[in-house]
Amino acid sequence: MNTQIKLILLNRWVAFFHDILWIPASFILAVWIRFNLGYIPADQIPFLYKGIAIAIPVQGAIFWLFGLYRGMWRFASVQDLVRIIKSVLLGLPIITTIMAMMTRLEGIPRSFFLLYPLLLAAGLCLPRIMYRLFKDHRFHIPSNAGKRTLIIGAGSAGEMLSRDLLHRDEYQPLAFLDDDPVKWNKEIHGIRVFGDGNRLEEMVDVLSIELVVIAIPSAGKAVINRYVNKCNNLPVQYKILPSLFEMQGKVIDADKLRAVTVEDLLGREVISLDTDAITGYLRNRVVLVTGGGGSIGSELCRQIAAQEPARLIVFDHSEYNLYAIDHELTETFSELPLIGVLGDIRNKERVEWVFRKFSPEVIFHAAAYKHVPMVERNPAEGVRNNIFGTITIAQLADRYGVDRFVLVSTDKAVNPANVMGATKRVAELFCQNFSKRSATKFITTRFGNVLGSAGSVVPLFQKQIEAGGPVTVTHPEITRYFMTIPESVSLILQAGAMGGGGEIFVLDMGEPILIRKLAEQMIRLSGFIPDEDIKIVYTGLRPGEKLFEEILHESEGLQPTNHAKLLLARSRAVDWDWLLGELDVLREAAVSRAVGHLKEHLKAIVPEYTYERMPAGIDVKTEAVIADEG
Repeated sequence: MNTQIKLILLNRWVAFFHDILWIPASFILAVWIRFNLGYIPADQIPFLYKGIAIAIPVQGAIFWLFGLYRGMWRFASVQDLVRIIKSVLLGLPIITTIMAMMTRLEGIPRSFFLLYPLLLAAGLCLPRIMYRLFKDHRFHIPSNAGKRTLIIGAGSAGEMLSRDLLHRDEYQPLAFLDDDPVKWNKEIHGIRVFGDGNRLEEMVDVLSIELVVIAIPSAGKAVINRYVNKCNNLPVQYKILPSLFEMQGKVIDADKLRAVTVEDLLGREVISLDTDAITGYLRNRVVLVTGGGGSIGSELCRQIAAQEPARLIVFDHSEYNLYAIDHELTETFSELPLIGVLGDIRNKERVEWVFRKFSPEVIFHAAAYKHVPMVERNPAEGVRNNIFGTITIAQLADRYGVDRFVLVSTDKAVNPANVMGATKRVAELFCQNFSKRSATKFITTRFGNVLGSAGSVVPLFQKQIEAGGPVTVTHPEITRYFMTIPESVSLILQAGAMGGGGEIFVLDMGEPILIRKLAEQMIRLSGFIPDEDIKIVYTGLRPGEKLFEEILHESEGLQPTNHAKLLLARSRAVDWDWLLGELDVLREAAVSRAVGHLKEHLKAIVPEYTYERMPAGIDVKTEAVIADEG
């Protein structure tokens, strides 16, 4: 038996003996008060002896049966006080009945039957209340050492956070602000709700606030931006509680407070999910995630692991990425049957070994080369990985009877202006049309940029800011769609539950964001002023880069689904034999690294693909050396 359990049991027995001692004390006090706190007549002594002898076992047994010792005094609540009063009121008639049978109640003061339960209830309740107040520091006079703190949000999260802050010397919570008028001028743990967020500047000035805490996990980006913009113009620090999604199953306390991130400003929209449907196709199933060590793949692994699959297979070609996610999942989900497989999706023998060995039932295919300029300079490798690696996984999924295959795609596949986008569009076309010829459900999810993914602008900007600038943006008007990684992955899982095969689900990414504005926000979050402390420099569009991304081709047409954040793109059928023939030619071009031919055949499969053709007279092989490995 460990020390903590022993301590809990000891505390329960101490509480029990405390309550038992109040029984004779209440008897004696009731009689003493009856006689005006003076001498107790000798004829009352037998009644006291007999009454106490009866009351202790009766009342003690009732206390125990009513569960007075299940909880701890530190967390005494109104429900605990109600249980005490009920147990006292139940004990009184039982004790009275037994005493009547023994003494006919002769000589017992009538006032005793009123005074005894009142004194006993008070003796049990008041120490608990006082102890709770003491532990909550309600008798504590705050020192000037703690930061003078204002909490935005007087809901359940704000209440729990304030209770924890009151216990910590480094914080001095002084005020709440909340937009709900019902809460105004009320107190939470002795801290007043002064009004709505419009009073922030006034309260910071009047109360000399040093720290503002945004304690609204359900708040969307508009609310977060509102308060962050206010705080940026005030001489205060500010922190935030994580979103509802991040806080799932976690206790709200001061340790969860963190700096506001760009994800808070651009994401945090509350996404409702059909958790039963997601659990229904993942729980007790063997799930394979390709690219499981990457930004999207690793988050897929985290959220899938929480659904209790029969086994999770993480497949990745990066030794370090595979180690990192394997270590994290082992620490977080110790009971999860986890298999980490090092391999390349282009290696058919290695991939087929995984299918033979583990018989996956659900596949999330997140393995891809996705960095636009890098794939533009290495097009043959982009084609081999993004197209033929996908085809390898898809064909094996069909051969080995996988239930469903979810392809993670990108908005760069729409009217692609680069090799990466074109390769992802070919992968979409293959999976869409292969689904009609397979018992496996092939489902595609298409979305824009995810905040903080490897190779994205967010970590790049962060490094540039830390180095003192400048922050490089390719064009003043360039825009991109953004979503946080956890939000996008949750919608991928939702699409996997909804798909019947052959669909392209398009994630509603909201409004596109000016990259220039994103850079400015990140500079401000770091405590600097854009173009004063940190310069923003425009470098020009890179090869294959577009000013804006699109989420669908004009012929696809978006249709709503029963989920507000998921839209359905109309399927584009192609002649299957023609597609296979084109893919054979494309494979030969990729193997020979004939980049000119490779791009021509990409365009044959994806007519909307646009690229700059090499000037006439340049040898194809020469181009291959320039553009690919050679």
